[in-house]
Amino acid sequence: MARPSTLLTPEVVDGLLARLDDGDDAREVVKPLVKHYLGALAQRAPGRSVEVRVPPFAAVQCIEGSTHTRGTPPAVVEMDAATWIALARGSLAWSEASADRTRVRASGQRSDLSPHLPLDDA
Repeated sequence: MARPSTLLTPEVVDGLLARLDDGDDAREVVKPLVKHYLGALAQRAPGRSVEVRVPPFAAVQCIEGSTHTRGTPPAVVEMDAATWIALARGSLAWSEASADRTRVRASGQRSDLSPHLPLDDA
């Protein structure tokens, strides 16, 4: 699970985003951004009712509501890293991404992340 301790300084985020915008999608650029934005989501929407997964990099539990202690949580959202970063930055709308079942797989109550996105101030 990603933790809030994975949050990066604004300068580091800006540097990584600049590299990403220049076409550098290497693991050392993408992984810290994924973890940073998942940590920011966990801070913005604390809880354990939704698990957001961005394989192979990280997952985080967030959003208040019914919780679980073992197994799969009541709601799961899974997507690739490029989709997650675009959602977090606000360059992709949740409605557009979630309508495309190849980009976002979301199931269960509270799996709509739109109230918590974008995370561009993170």
